[in-house]
Amino acid sequence: MAFVRTVKTASGATAVQIVHSNRRGSRQIEHIGSAHDERELAALKAAAAGRLAAGQLHLDLGITAADGAGPLPITSARMAVLWECLNDVYIELGFGAATNGDSVFRDLVLARIIEPTSKLDSLRVLEEVGVAASSYATVKRRLQTYANAGWRKALAAVCAAHAGLGPTTLVLYDVTTLYFETDKADGFREPGFSKERRLEPQITVGLLTDATGFPLMVEAFEGNKAETLTMMPTLTAFMKAHQLTDVTVVADAGMISAANKKAIEDAGLSFILGDKVPTIPYQISKWHKNNPGSIPPDRLVLTQRSPANAKTSYRRDQVVYFQYSADRARRSLRGINEQVDKAEKAVAGNIPVKRNRFVTLKGADKSVNRQLETKARTLAGWKAYATNIDSPTPQFVIGAYHQLWRIEKSFRMSKSDLAARPIFHHTEDSIRAHLTIVFAALAITRVIEARTEWSIKKFVTTARRYRTITIQAGPQTITAADPLPNDLYQALNAIRGGH
Repeated sequence: MAFVRTVKTASGATAVQIVHSNRRGSRQIEHIGSAHDERELAALKAAAAGRLAAGQLHLDLGITAADGAGPLPITSARMAVLWECLNDVYIELGFGAATNGDSVFRDLVLARIIEPTSKLDSLRVLEEVGVAASSYATVKRRLQTYANAGWRKALAAVCAAHAGLGPTTLVLYDVTTLYFETDKADGFREPGFSKERRLEPQITVGLLTDATGFPLMVEAFEGNKAETLTMMPTLTAFMKAHQLTDVTVVADAGMISAANKKAIEDAGLSFILGDKVPTIPYQISKWHKNNPGSIPPDRLVLTQRSPANAKTSYRRDQVVYFQYSADRARRSLRGINEQVDKAEKAVAGNIPVKRNRFVTLKGADKSVNRQLETKARTLAGWKAYATNIDSPTPQFVIGAYHQLWRIEKSFRMSKSDLAARPIFHHTEDSIRAHLTIVFAALAITRVIEARTEWSIKKFVTTARRYRTITIQAGPQTITAADPLPNDLYQALNAIRGGH
C-alpha cells in the first residue's frame, strides 16, 4: 500500500513524500521534494501522484493544458476545513442572526481564533485563509458599531440562550485587568490594582460565565475601579437583559464586600461565595476545644447556620460551611513558619524589620505577635463557603464553588490564545469593540474545546493544514483537497454533531 503525504519541515517548507507500507507495519518513505508555496506544492503532489500511477492504465478525462502552458494554474486555495467549521459554530451559536449577517464582524472574530493579531493584520490572515476581506477603512468604520451596548447585548442574549439559563443556573463571576503600554491616563485607562503587578494605566474587565466556563457577558470598567464594585453592575445588567428573577451567583472571596453581599441579597439573588474568616469561628474553636491537641481530619466540614428573622439584615436563611484541607494546611503552615522565623530574627535585631504581620512595633520596642500567630495556626487549612440557596448541602455548595477554575481558564484562554490585551487600541470605543470580538471568539472556542477535548491551539494548528484548491485545466475547473486524518475527522464530527 502506498500513499502521498505532506509534512511540515523545520524550515517552514512543506515536504511531499510517498509512504510505502505493508500489513506488518514496516514502511519506507520516498522523498519527492519540498515546496515553499502553493504552486510548488501542487506540482510536487502531481509528480508524486504520477509516480504512484506509473505502469497503470490511463483514464483520459479530456483535460489538457494549453500548449506550452507548463504546470496547471491554481486559481484559489482555501483553509476550507478550518474556516467552514468555525463558521458553522458561529452560526449555531446565533451570532450570524444576532449581527444581521455582518460579514466584517464574523471575519474579525474567526480571524482572531485562527491567529490573534491587529485588526490591520487580520486582513492578511483572511487572505491566507482564502476569504475575501473588507478594506481596513471599512473595518475601522465598523468598530464603533461593535462598541455599541446594543450590539454586545444581542451577542449576550444568544449566548444566554445557548447556555439555557433558568432559576437554578449557576453563573460564575471574576475580574481581570488588561494594561496598556502608555504612561497617560485618560479616565478609562487608569492606573489601579493590577493582577499582573503593573504600574501602567489599565482597564478592569468583568466576565460572567455559566458553570462550564461558557461566556455569558463581558463588561469593561475604569482601571482604578475596585473589583468589588464591578460585580453588581454586571449582574444587574445581565438579569435585566434576560428578564431573570433569580440565578445563583458563584464568586471568590476577593469579589465580596459586605455591601456586595447585601446588594445580592436585596436583589433577591441566590449566592455561593467564598467567605472571609477574620476571626476564629465558634464552630472551629469548639472543635479544637473538644479535640485538644488533635489535627482535624482531611475534608472535615463544620456547619454554621444563620436563620433569617425580623432582626437580621438578610431575608433568607444563610449557611456557612467551613472545610478543612490537609494540603491547604500544609501550605499555610509552611508560610506561617517562614514569616514567624523572620519575625523572630527581626525582633532579635539580626535582620531589618520589613513588612511582617507577626511583628508588633510599639515605639522603639519590637515583639512577635504570638496571639496573631496562634490565630493563624488555628485557621490554617480552613476555608469558608457561604450560601443562601434553599436546602443546601456541603457537597453541592463546595463543588459549585470549585467550578471557578473554569472561568479562570476562560480568562487564560482570552489572554493567551485570543490575545485579549488591546495593545493596538487607544480610545474607549475601540477597546470595547475589541473586547466584543474577543467575547464572541471565546464563546466559539469554548464550544470547540468542550466537544473535541482538544485545545483550540491544537485544533487550529491541525485543521489549517488542510486546504481545498481549484485548478484551471483548459476550460475545466478541478477542485482538489487533502484527505483528512482520522483524528481530525472525528473532531469535526464531534463539533458538528454536538448540538
